[in-house]
Amino acid sequence: MEHNNNTPEEAKEQQPSEPSTQQAASDTKEPIAADLQQNINTVKQALGNSDDIVVREIRIGKVGNVKAAIFYTDGLTGSQALADFVMESLLMDMKNTELDQMISFGQDVLNVLKERALTVGGVKEVADFDVLFHSLLSGDAILLFEGHTQGFAIGVREWNQRSVTEPATETIVRGPRESFTENIRTNTALIRRKIKDRNLWLETRTIGRVTQTDVSIMYIKGIASDNVIDEVRQRLDRIDIDGILESGYIEEFIQDETYTPFPTIYNTERPDVVAADLLEGRVAILVDGTPFVLTAPAMFTQFFQAAEDYYQRADVSSLLRVLRFFSFFIALFGSSTYIAITTFHQEMLPTALLISLAAQREGVPFPAIIEALMMETALEILREASVRMPRAVGQAVSILGTLVIGTAAVEAGIVSAAMVIVISITAISSFIFPAPNMSIAVRLIRFPMMVLAASFGLYGMIAGFIALVLHLCSLRSFGIPYTSPLAPYNANDQEDTIFRLPHWRMRTRPRLISQQNVTREQPSTNPRSRT
Repeated sequence: MEHNNNTPEEAKEQQPSEPSTQQAASDTKEPIAADLQQNINTVKQALGNSDDIVVREIRIGKVGNVKAAIFYTDGLTGSQALADFVMESLLMDMKNTELDQMISFGQDVLNVLKERALTVGGVKEVADFDVLFHSLLSGDAILLFEGHTQGFAIGVREWNQRSVTEPATETIVRGPRESFTENIRTNTALIRRKIKDRNLWLETRTIGRVTQTDVSIMYIKGIASDNVIDEVRQRLDRIDIDGILESGYIEEFIQDETYTPFPTIYNTERPDVVAADLLEGRVAILVDGTPFVLTAPAMFTQFFQAAEDYYQRADVSSLLRVLRFFSFFIALFGSSTYIAITTFHQEMLPTALLISLAAQREGVPFPAIIEALMMETALEILREASVRMPRAVGQAVSILGTLVIGTAAVEAGIVSAAMVIVISITAISSFIFPAPNMSIAVRLIRFPMMVLAASFGLYGMIAGFIALVLHLCSLRSFGIPYTSPLAPYNANDQEDTIFRLPHWRMRTRPRLISQQNVTREQPSTNPRSRT
């Protein structure tokens, strides 16, 4: 793992974090006392005299008549930035100024130090211990004074973090090769590098009574729907839990439908994908501590669209999308179709193929449904094992295990060779989706489809497909129909659904997502280039 430390110049730009609105509205906050020693004792006792909480008592001024204390968390606060931009300014620079004289003339010591001594960019006042502890444990340095009930939270955070690397789950051939990290401020900066517009707004709140995790929402004012933005705010504010450790926590709390295998909120680790979603009117939800960013509302067709679709030619992208939709039906109905035909509808097969399949199944003691369930279960076990094993051997074990088990099962007469082929094609088709959570949904639905095919043949498959379509049409993502723009059908939004038209033909945003500024490209004045 690579580590990247913030430089002192970067530390100057950091802003101390603020607690959530719910915490700010609390009536049980303990105010900071005027007695500095009492404040020091309160901090130490509240944090259990933890060894990583450093308290430095200092005296400021030419004669040292201003008593102060600096609190910071070792490992989260940049010691070099603290020494250069805080300690040196207070102890050295203020010794050569007429601080004592300014104070004697009635000037407030807080204003004098804030305006003349603290050279860090992010300085905010703190007046109660809730804000103090949140800032202190977030990496900010806290500066308190004797005789004052207010202090400063100074943004000098610095900790080891993973550098920006290539995405691990959304690999592409052409396009940007940068991914989000676990630092929420790095992630917001990656998005702002893509969209340099003043209407890109950011709101941050703290969720989690114990973890106090920073959760931010980003949207483009004037493009994103105000109703969706308000709904996102309300759902986030309703979350009341001890801890948020990953964006998956947030996703489960704010999703429209819980009991569905299909994801109704999109997640990605690519900044370019989030930027494209923001430009379409969606809202991004960033969680500190995870490289996966949520975007909402999410449509069913969105999970078949890869970032590379917009970097390739329109005809190539359209071909790949059609291939993904075709693979969706193969992954969903491949095994069940084979079971239904070989069990109930043998007359649909050519005679030569029927004889060949009958010869292969002559020594197999199990019906087709048992064969399929055994092979699918073995494949899922191998797939999960390859994910959990070390990367150096995981892929090799997955490939070798599949080959060895499949070959041995055929030679032992447990399954037929045709069943191994069908299961293999079905499994490979499920890997083609750009969004891994859609692949998981298909794998879950495949099992009841096989049971329906074994029970009622093709009629059971048709009934299952109708139930699946009805379920998809009933889903909503923040009030937007999940299957739009296919159902309800919108002819204007078909330019970027199954097929992708050239960029100069995609002049409007999805109308159900963005109802305000739907035009993203003005017609060209050159009719020859836009016909």
